[in-house]
Amino acid sequence: MSTATTDKNQTGTAPGGPAGSGVNFLRVLKSEWIKVTTVPSTVILLAVTVVVMIGLASLAAWGTAQLASDSAPAAGASASAVPGEEGATAPAVPEGATAPAVPEGATAPAEQTAPGVDTQAGPPAADSLVRDIPASGLFFGQLLIASLGVVLIASEWGTGMIRSTFSAVPKRTPALLAKNLIIAVVSFVVGAGAAFISYLIARPILGTADLSLSLGDEGVLASILNTGTCLALIAVFAMAIGTLLRNTAGGVVTAIGIIFVLPLVVQIVSGLADWIPDAARFLPSNAGAQLVSAGPIADGDLTQLQGGLVLAAWAAVLLVASLVATKRRDV
Repeated sequence: MSTATTDKNQTGTAPGGPAGSGVNFLRVLKSEWIKVTTVPSTVILLAVTVVVMIGLASLAAWGTAQLASDSAPAAGASASAVPGEEGATAPAVPEGATAPAVPEGATAPAEQTAPGVDTQAGPPAADSLVRDIPASGLFFGQLLIASLGVVLIASEWGTGMIRSTFSAVPKRTPALLAKNLIIAVVSFVVGAGAAFISYLIARPILGTADLSLSLGDEGVLASILNTGTCLALIAVFAMAIGTLLRNTAGGVVTAIGIIFVLPLVVQIVSGLADWIPDAARFLPSNAGAQLVSAGPIADGDLTQLQGGLVLAAWAAVLLVASLVATKRRDV
């Protein structure tokens, strides 16, 4: 009797618990989402990123409108001014009279413009800047998102919270992938959302100078979406650095150094060898700039697709390295 009872109790308390319990990737994702959204500093930093990106884009729109407005009178004056006489205009032809005939074999005199007036300046130059305005806050967005990506993972190593995370998820890899996926999605929404709001604000500002901006313009919609893509890849890139270094200050300095300082150093030493400018195209910041560019592509520059692939390669390589290092090292 006692044997049967014991066997029954053992059967009822078999390992594994009720069906559907245990750790799975969706539950890990939910856990990481709670970590991100319940920390006030993270939410504030994301809000600041959106506000500043929109503010910079608004300033860019205002500056472009001013450029168009200031250059329009100069362009109009160049057609009426006479060389050598400031403010003078060409003599009008009396009503009913005809312009002097040009002798046979001679050519008509070239159109005169005022000295020092650039006939190529003005609205055409402003038009070339309009399509890049929604993504003009990307530089500051990269700075904050890169810092956030490092802090979210390196702070867990610093406080020891990572031990609790890996105790709940012993395989470690799902936890890190969940962290990267959460920060990537959040960064994409922040980047694309800020760029779209910037587009909505920029339209009426540009309209004051008779400049137009539409989602149907070539490259504009892609630039808005790619602003989010760029920030998502930068977030993964920075989080991988934070995972490898396990130090908040060191990770932030390293990430910002690679993204912002290294291109400046390369530009300074670019005259030392011909291959340096070519190699500079593949730096994360330069590739990201090409990813969001909506304007014409200069000779030798990467296309939008190529820039995205290069930045994705940086993020993927560092992500794999961080996963391997985390699996092999002690907590």
